[in-house]
Amino acid sequence: MKLTAQAAGTFAIAPTPFHDDGRIDDKSIDRLTDFYAEVGCDGVTVLGILGEAPKMDAAEAQQVATRFIKRAKTMQTIVGVSAPGFASMRALARASMDAGAAGVMIAPPPSLRTDDQIVNYFKQAEEAIGDDIPWVLQDYPLTLSVIFTPAVIRKIVMDSKSCVMLKHEDWPGLEKITTLRNFQKDGSLRPMSILCGNGGTFLDFEMERGADGAMTGYAFPELLIDVVKLSKAGKRDAAHDLFDAHLPLIRYEQQPGAGLAVRKYVLHKRGVIASSAQRKPGAGITATAKAEVDYLLSRVARVDKRANFQPQSSAAG
Repeated sequence: MKLTAQAAGTFAIAPTPFHDDGRIDDKSIDRLTDFYAEVGCDGVTVLGILGEAPKMDAAEAQQVATRFIKRAKTMQTIVGVSAPGFASMRALARASMDAGAAGVMIAPPPSLRTDDQIVNYFKQAEEAIGDDIPWVLQDYPLTLSVIFTPAVIRKIVMDSKSCVMLKHEDWPGLEKITTLRNFQKDGSLRPMSILCGNGGTFLDFEMERGADGAMTGYAFPELLIDVVKLSKAGKRDAAHDLFDAHLPLIRYEQQPGAGLAVRKYVLHKRGVIASSAQRKPGAGITATAKAEVDYLLSRVARVDKRANFQPQSSAAG
């Protein structure tokens, strides 16, 4: 099924598993996809910023996207297709949709500065991929240095036939969610899904401001799923209590430049991926950092027993 403005829940941002020598690890892609489905994710997003997409050539990117899509089965798959040029963006977008993707995600190039440049870029991007493909607008100024005002987001969405979701990653960004939802209340913005990123750092309050769910890559997607569900059920204290138990690990994983190494280390410890390796160039994780993460895991496990695990020998290597 194609992505719609009613999309909600938790979409896991998937890291791309590699072998220690940098080759794509297909078996770990399968295991990772199964893991997301088993814990209850509604979807999976691949080739995002932490998916190491810039380190792959076009054929590899298509290979990785197709592997995830085919394995995801009942989960909706969103493919990040951001690229310096529209030709490669279109090729990956069309190939992904042909393979069964639900939609694609587009981030702005860091060169955009004015509101008019931003609006025009996404108009051209939609023309390039085709307005029959549902797409996600990625708002991530912390990394991409492009600032979207709520009015610019409204303009992009209202001008678009097929933008159905905002991946909200502004920081601070709570007021932006409120403003966008108020636009919808006054009729100046059509319905759209808002899923939130930034490692889940503000998910507790983002849900209360009107977000539809999470789209991020914390190593415990179960936590994201639970916070989304508890918040929607009106169980505010329960949502915050569980979130607070994970927050030190969420914070540690959110460190710029180090977060992916931490996330892959935890997923490896969980037996989900065979190696925590990143494709070069990429940061590793030191023995000291591993010990700190292990300590944080032990603290999370006092409240959430899902953090009390041993590495699975079947994924070692």
